[in-house]
Amino acid sequence: MVSSNVSGDLSSEMEVDAFRCRLSLCYHERFLHDSICPDVRLLGRARDTSVALGVVSSIDESTPVKIGCTTMLAAMKMEVMTSSKESSDEGSIVVEFYMPPICSPHVRPGRPAEEATVVSKQLCDTILSSVMINLKELCLVSGKAAWMTYLDIYCLDADGSPFDVALLSAVAAFSHSSQLVWIPVVSLNEYGRVVAVSEEYEERKSGKEPINKGKGKLTLSSLPFSLTCILHKNYIMANPIAEEESIMETLLTVVLDSSAQLVSLNKPGGPVLAYASAVRDCIALTRQRMKELQSTLNEAISDMEVD
Repeated sequence: MVSSNVSGDLSSEMEVDAFRCRLSLCYHERFLHDSICPDVRLLGRARDTSVALGVVSSIDESTPVKIGCTTMLAAMKMEVMTSSKESSDEGSIVVEFYMPPICSPHVRPGRPAEEATVVSKQLCDTILSSVMINLKELCLVSGKAAWMTYLDIYCLDADGSPFDVALLSAVAAFSHSSQLVWIPVVSLNEYGRVVAVSEEYEERKSGKEPINKGKGKLTLSSLPFSLTCILHKNYIMANPIAEEESIMETLLTVVLDSSAQLVSLNKPGGPVLAYASAVRDCIALTRQRMKELQSTLNEAISDMEVD
């Protein structure tokens, strides 16, 4: 009796898997009709989110972030550079997004994944246009030296909505720096170059105060948060997984700052038109998601302070 029940369950699972594999769109549309996702989330709900801070001690900042199964690790490093002629009183931020073959079976060794280049550009544009960081604060000596901030984001598991997870990991890295991580102290050496040193050592050696004394932390003016949605017929699905993105190809990504102001709206093609009503609904979902992400980020920072 038991063996017959087990064999029946296996047969049912095989039938469902076969249906999902051969008729993927029909499979997902059956869930859409019930206003839920295949993982039993409501269509407007995002997957479970977790944020950790400062897990790698050898770099200035490291932040692993996970939404569903999609996992990113942000690593931040600061170096002194020569100021550019175009922006002599500003520092700069360089953002790179990496998708190694380990993150997805669709990423092959060799040339970088095309999606990685697109996400890198999106991240850089979003961080700069949101004015999250005042680049003038990164200036050390006007016209001579400034901080170059390198932000590298590594995709460890690409299971949908990569930009949302990458942006959250970037925001978490900068937020942690602004709260708990001090910007390295720098001073002029005997050759007139700006070098990162110990404040006590420099004062004892030369009697000069560090150039950036009193400028210990980054100041963040607003934090950008995003939500990617799938538009399919009359349905809107928030925070899709990779399989859903490949089947229902129309994506819309909304980025809002912490004051709920629109930073950017991105729709990279797709067969479904983004009517005004659909855009308004996606923005409303992003507002709700922004509050959730702010709460998750604040909890992670609080836990770090306690530790």
